[in-house]
Amino acid sequence: MKALVLTAPSEFNFDIGFPDPVPAAGEVLVNIKACGICGSDIHGMDGRSGRRQPPIVMGHEAAGEIIQVGEGVTDWKVGERVTFDSTEYCGECEECEAGYVNLCPKRKVLGVSPGEYRRHGCFAEKIVLPERILYRIPDTLAYEKAAFAEPVSIALHAVNLADGIEVGEAFAEPEDEAESCDHGCECHAEEPRGGTAVVVGAGLIGLLVVQALKARGWERVIAVDLDEKRLALAKELGASDAFHAKQEGLAMHLREICGGDGADASFEVVGAAAPLDLAIRCVRKGGQVILVGNLQPNTPFPLQEVVTRQLTLRGSCSCAGEYPEAIRRIEDGSIKVEPLLSAVAPLAEGGGWFQRLYDNKEGLLKVVLTPQA
Repeated sequence: MKALVLTAPSEFNFDIGFPDPVPAAGEVLVNIKACGICGSDIHGMDGRSGRRQPPIVMGHEAAGEIIQVGEGVTDWKVGERVTFDSTEYCGECEECEAGYVNLCPKRKVLGVSPGEYRRHGCFAEKIVLPERILYRIPDTLAYEKAAFAEPVSIALHAVNLADGIEVGEAFAEPEDEAESCDHGCECHAEEPRGGTAVVVGAGLIGLLVVQALKARGWERVIAVDLDEKRLALAKELGASDAFHAKQEGLAMHLREICGGDGADASFEVVGAAAPLDLAIRCVRKGGQVILVGNLQPNTPFPLQEVVTRQLTLRGSCSCAGEYPEAIRRIEDGSIKVEPLLSAVAPLAEGGGWFQRLYDNKEGLLKVVLTPQA
């Protein structure tokens, strides 16, 4: 089969003779129809992250069609359209049984190759997957859109971590509207109602977090970034306000416009020192800071702000059960992905698109590669 292989730091080979995978018991073989290039792939291609050690087939934001099922697979049929979790979890450990599949100690991430494992991903014509990580997608949902299910799930997971924040009666649950979601909590299509949030970083995930917050009914969502075009897009997608990250006195200004003491929650979606500092300083006493960005392994932060204002810092890792909601929201348009799709290109041209994203001169957000020419 054909595959785009990272053969050395920042070097790709379009391999037309890559070995075909074969499904074992409990697995299916999927024909990949679309796979998005993730920011973590860009940060990993040059060796910086240590999580894309060549040779590796990257890619974990994908959708496709089942073309073969392994022994014992009865819930899935050839021809079904699917997307799938980027994390291959065991399904049997204490974390998995509790619904925290993102924290499974045996997990492997598609297209990632740290020291402890190598798991080829979806920049290829075919991939073998365990049936437990599959999700059906509607016939009306284009594969290019379905490939957004993974990043949308990440955004929804981050918002889930702040959904229980107390802001008074605005967050009271309406009676008889709760429905049990796949990760065991009581979620609502438009919950919580009210509240203010600051999203620091308006890249792809940040823009999805903005939309996820608005879809859940947060009253005021403020975006912060260094790129004016992305700030404008954030407002188009639902942000009430948008500010340049280098605006003088921004943290205090954000506090003032969020009631004087700060926002109920902030979301840091970069993973660097300055954005983290702002995310901490802009929230109210007792507020939450959700950490989504993962660019730098270590960053300083204002300890006394956290202690004296009794803030809660929560890391948000991948996703855990949000795929069904992600698929639904992409299909019904409550989270829009079309404005984030910069290009759809053949897998054979993937190396060039990786370089364009790495150079970061064109303002590209999401590029989706299609292995099936």
